[in-house]
Amino acid sequence: MKRIWIKDGAFVTMDDARPVVYGHMVVEGDTILYLSEETPDPVPEGAEIIDGRGYAFMPGLINTHGHAAMSLLRGYSDDEALQVWLEQKMWPMEGKYTDEDARWGTALAVSEMLRSGTTTFVDMYDRMHLVAEVAEQSGIRALLTRGVIGLCPPDAQTAKLNEAKRFAQEWNGRANGRIRTMLSPHAPYTCPPDYIARIVEAAHELDLPLHTHMSETAAEVQQNVNDYGCRPVEHLDKLGFFSRPALVAHAVHLTDGEIALLAERGVSVSHNPASNLKLASGVARVPDLLRAGVTVGLGTDSAASNNNLDLFDEIRLAALIHKGVSGDPTAIPAWEALKLGTVHGARAIWQDGRIGRLKEGMKADFIALDIEQPHFYPRTDLVSHLVYAGTGRDVRHVWVDGQRVVKDGACVFLDEARIRAEAQRCFERLSTS
Repeated sequence: MKRIWIKDGAFVTMDDARPVVYGHMVVEGDTILYLSEETPDPVPEGAEIIDGRGYAFMPGLINTHGHAAMSLLRGYSDDEALQVWLEQKMWPMEGKYTDEDARWGTALAVSEMLRSGTTTFVDMYDRMHLVAEVAEQSGIRALLTRGVIGLCPPDAQTAKLNEAKRFAQEWNGRANGRIRTMLSPHAPYTCPPDYIARIVEAAHELDLPLHTHMSETAAEVQQNVNDYGCRPVEHLDKLGFFSRPALVAHAVHLTDGEIALLAERGVSVSHNPASNLKLASGVARVPDLLRAGVTVGLGTDSAASNNNLDLFDEIRLAALIHKGVSGDPTAIPAWEALKLGTVHGARAIWQDGRIGRLKEGMKADFIALDIEQPHFYPRTDLVSHLVYAGTGRDVRHVWVDGQRVVKDGACVFLDEARIRAEAQRCFERLSTS
């Protein structure tokens, strides 16, 4: 079995008891075998030896919400309200998507995520078999779901649900377990109640988690009250959505009672600070969610609403905006912000204990950042530097399941030059057709 021995590195473990270890890490196969200040004894025979000097090693970042194929629409429509952006700009363009567009848009997103340190991503879209194929080829870890919009006739609803179930069954556990699946109604405002109930029933039948957009804007919440007589949290709870392991994206507009209910039901939240700021949706009550015991991870949403997939940006924003909104500089400290992108993200997608930390027995999903750069000096607090000064552009190497998938800043298993060319060609056809 292949072994890797990283010598003399700075390892950000995400363990409260020993946040940073200066020493050695040994990987065997897909698992972290050893992490300590001391040289391993016995020395791992036949190991690939990596000089860790000048690098910070940390768990791979976990992006808990996105739409990878929408990377083709980066910069296409900026500075619009969510409903205008979505209904007048995004949906018409997405309606022209072909398989080719979905494949190259996804490949563009995955290459960007890997190069900036994301080793696991959640994706909700259609044509998900193509997303899964790109994930399998690239080496990234993924939690994938065919999002369904129910604003269509009953036969079309059934066809979409059957497609979502079929994808979930065919791909769950594939790529040596790197790919897992969910079921996803797009949102309460795009899926009639009886359709959401059918999806919940299917999730019970297949023993799968659920994912949806929820309470992203004040207008969306008010629409739910107008249409169904209650706010989205109560609405989904009545439909049994939270009877399954559930991950909701955004959750910007919540009451104290709703936060308490999410905590009671064990619902995870994907906080998308950049997308929510750009679309003026608001700022989620993350400090209150964390105090209530709700698990919160970070997501980029799509490159069409962000406009990048660098999760270090989200970590920094999460540390900053809650200070500004609350007037409390301790609202989200740097260490907590880094947890949002790692250990909390893993817990949000039910993979705590597998990923999100550097620890013996955990999956070997980790990244190496070049810290021999001006913005990492002087050597004061490495965690502070990673959160407030670091970016995804500092990432030089990435491993998933113990396999190097980014080397010297380039993806190992993806043809990035071709991906960029094909993505450009796809956008030019979409924008002129």
